[in-house]
Amino acid sequence: MWPSCWLAILLLFLAVLTEAADLYQALELSKSASEQDIRKAYKRLSRKYHPDRNQKPGAEEKFIEIAHAYEILSDPEKRQIYDRHGEEGLKAREGGRQHANPFDMFSSFFGGGFAQQHQVHKGPTAQFDVEVTLEDIYTGNHIDLPVRKRILCDHCRGSGAASSNDIHTCPACNGAGVQIVRQQIMPGMYSQAQVTCNQCGGRGSIITRSCPHCGGSKVLEHTQVYSIEIPAGVPEGWEYVLEGEGDESPDWEPGDIVLRIKSRKDKGSWKRKESALYWKETIGVDEALLGFDRNVTHLDGHVVRLKRDVVTQPGFVEVVKGEGMPVHEHGHSHGDLYVEYTVVLPTEVSPEKKRQLLKVLRGAEEGHKDEL
Repeated sequence: MWPSCWLAILLLFLAVLTEAADLYQALELSKSASEQDIRKAYKRLSRKYHPDRNQKPGAEEKFIEIAHAYEILSDPEKRQIYDRHGEEGLKAREGGRQHANPFDMFSSFFGGGFAQQHQVHKGPTAQFDVEVTLEDIYTGNHIDLPVRKRILCDHCRGSGAASSNDIHTCPACNGAGVQIVRQQIMPGMYSQAQVTCNQCGGRGSIITRSCPHCGGSKVLEHTQVYSIEIPAGVPEGWEYVLEGEGDESPDWEPGDIVLRIKSRKDKGSWKRKESALYWKETIGVDEALLGFDRNVTHLDGHVVRLKRDVVTQPGFVEVVKGEGMPVHEHGHSHGDLYVEYTVVLPTEVSPEKKRQLLKVLRGAEEGHKDEL
């Protein structure tokens, strides 16, 4: 029996049907929307405006409008008539036939209404590791990520039946889903136990003809592409949660999809540790002794100048302030860049290089004698 507030909404539903409205606009879609787009829009909007969740003025009317739009646009035959002749064409075809109850539709689509939501458990959470480049993390980026998951069959809406006429009350339990089993303990004494009906599996109904699209499994394999925003400087293992986008089933409310962002292990010289970046720069022995002036192209393409006019020891680490990774959620703040220098000895030295090196080495030797 419907709560009194819902009975009032049903009366409002009939009033809404008498008003002309663009059904595609009600679902925030264009006329070129696919069946998947319609299903997804109904799923999102019906949750948003359901009276048990949204108490704002106008939410009830919006919920009814959404249910009415989905009832027509999700049916290919009804949609074709609506596209050609509008709702007047549908009324002529249906001959005043009663429209679907918006709450029954919602309950059928999600496997249970919000009023019984405490009885409907949430599905499992799916977790995926997503590897992105260090450049994506440094600059921030949008990526399109395909995710394979199960969705309710668009044809049967998760019932598993070819049509609503193929779903019947289980004759063994009369729709209760359970049976009372009587067992004799001793002569003249019996016990009763309640067990799940073995004919309908506790569902209370049986299907005489399976859905041809899903074969009665109620769900289909589907690849959904999600646009993921990666903020600049996110830490390793940062999680992006897609709420209610997990595997669908008529037996549960969809769980979440959790995407863990990790940097790809590239072979380049750039390394990261929290907000610090590490870079290895290779210099020659002449540059280690005489100094150098070099440019390094950063992850976003800007140039960092490395200039030294003193002796650079092998393994020396130079700290470049503010050239590290952006600090996540701290505005324009950056960590530091650590440049480690590797000195490579040449296989042969030209006469000019020899003269330069000898001059430097003699100067260094004389300076050392003066100190003594």
